[in-house]
Amino acid sequence: MGPHPAVAAIRLAVRRVLHDVLTDVQRSTETDPPRPPHEQAPAPMVLVACSGGADSMALASALAFEAPKLGIRAGGVTVDHGLQPGSDLRAAEVVVRLTALGLTPVESVAVDVGRDGGPEAAARDARYAALDAAAEQHSAAAVLLGHTRDDQAETVLLGLARGSGIRSLSGMAATSGVAGRYRRPFLHIDRQTARKACMVQSLPVWDDPHNADPAYTRSRLRHEGLPALEKALGKGVVEALARTAQLSRDDADALDTWAAQAETTVRDAAGLLECAKLYALPPAVRRRIVRRAAIEAGAPAGSLFARHIEEVDRLITGWRGQGVINLPGKVVAQRQGGRLVIRQG
Repeated sequence: MGPHPAVAAIRLAVRRVLHDVLTDVQRSTETDPPRPPHEQAPAPMVLVACSGGADSMALASALAFEAPKLGIRAGGVTVDHGLQPGSDLRAAEVVVRLTALGLTPVESVAVDVGRDGGPEAAARDARYAALDAAAEQHSAAAVLLGHTRDDQAETVLLGLARGSGIRSLSGMAATSGVAGRYRRPFLHIDRQTARKACMVQSLPVWDDPHNADPAYTRSRLRHEGLPALEKALGKGVVEALARTAQLSRDDADALDTWAAQAETTVRDAAGLLECAKLYALPPAVRRRIVRRAAIEAGAPAGSLFARHIEEVDRLITGWRGQGVINLPGKVVAQRQGGRLVIRQG
């Protein structure tokens, strides 16, 4: 008798991602100098980021099962955000659970969560910084994240609420980060399947109380917003939002490529953006060039919203002698002599 359908689904998802990781590793080493016959290249390392919740425990279990069959070393990292009493003890429990699955190395990393961008964004920034450091320390080829289709639907709705454009509607990428470090095998798997996989394998899970705290936007969306949408529109909302994310990502990627190619044609000999040439571009392409220029000048991407870009865009399309426009990160934009100048203020 084969594994439970939920377990089979998560293992298949992880197996596919591990095959992709192996392919990418092989491509990256094709140009390496040849090793002596007696010296073998080390097996690639893949880490799983695990909070102890159902999604990431299901992911850790599948990684521990699939990695040895492909000759991959598998380890785990849990991040202690220090936001709740006893969080260090909980992180230590996760280390024990991951070690019991056969993962090695396994470590707990404590982080200091700042205040920039609100509590959720600050915790996310601290978490990814810790995961990046762990990946560098262990020379990991990839870090697996347990985001599910439900998480993707929530991300799309949050982007829609912010009015941040098609890129925010594209949700989370299956592969992201430096050199494709982060992989999300479960973006096509619902949260209930991951929880079921843990239950049939008798894997202990921890339910983070922050996930049910109405003080957090994502929590309110999860427990109030999405259920209300399903009640009004019927089942299938989560699946539809996940499909929207993929379609939006395809469109956004195409527009980003167009903008990157067009940018070289709208700069003068000194590298400054020419407003007349920018004006001639389609708005979606022009605004992408403006956004890239703002980020290159030091504006944090996560704090740069559509309203900021629209205000700068008016310097190109609706010039009335406006003054300097202040952007996040102490970046300023202004029009000077027919040029759009974006720089540190």
